[in-house]
Amino acid sequence: MVVVDRFSKMAHFVACHKSNDASHVTDLYFREVVRLHGIPLTIVSNRDSQFLSDFWITLWRKLGTMLKFSTTCHPQTEVVNRSLGTLLRVLVKKNAKAWDLLLAHAEFAHNRSPNRTTKETPFKIVYGQVPLSPLDLTPLPLKDRMSTEASKRVKEIQELHKKIQGQIENSNEHYRSQANKHCKQALFPLGDVVWVHLRKGAIFIQEEVQAYAPSRRSI
Repeated sequence: MVVVDRFSKMAHFVACHKSNDASHVTDLYFREVVRLHGIPLTIVSNRDSQFLSDFWITLWRKLGTMLKFSTTCHPQTEVVNRSLGTLLRVLVKKNAKAWDLLLAHAEFAHNRSPNRTTKETPFKIVYGQVPLSPLDLTPLPLKDRMSTEASKRVKEIQELHKKIQGQIENSNEHYRSQANKHCKQALFPLGDVVWVHLRKGAIFIQEEVQAYAPSRRSI
């Protein structure tokens, strides 16, 4: 069972069986979600039989939670499910039967990664900071350790950003020169009829043909 907070995008992955009834699913929900975040104002779920049962609907009505139902393949749910599937494939490897034991690792990795919509990690939105990972606890060699002085730290970051910016510009220039290697400059007399090649998705603006064009095949 995948539960996602619509605001922070924090996700919880709960192991269960398809045959679990609404009572058991509710038990899991309270144990894994409500104990951390409290009673939700609204719940958007798919139209699975557990979420359409009288028990589930009556329970949340009594608690004051509004139930809403999405389509079978809700886009946001599918994105999280794909992310979970990718994480589990990396973690499980050959030991496929241990997938439920690795859900905690997958959940931690998911909530520690920046979300495409919020541009922040769910952990930072909920708790105000990103938790340490085992990698953060690994001691660095003395020469790679950052200075604890604030001014020196700022200077190091600025120099690093400047270096990365230069690398990006050099890389872009390299790709640009490679792409234009076989392009030939072509001059057309004013009034010539030319062939305009439009790629898929291009927007064509009708205008007078100029005396100079960068390519013989396209303008």
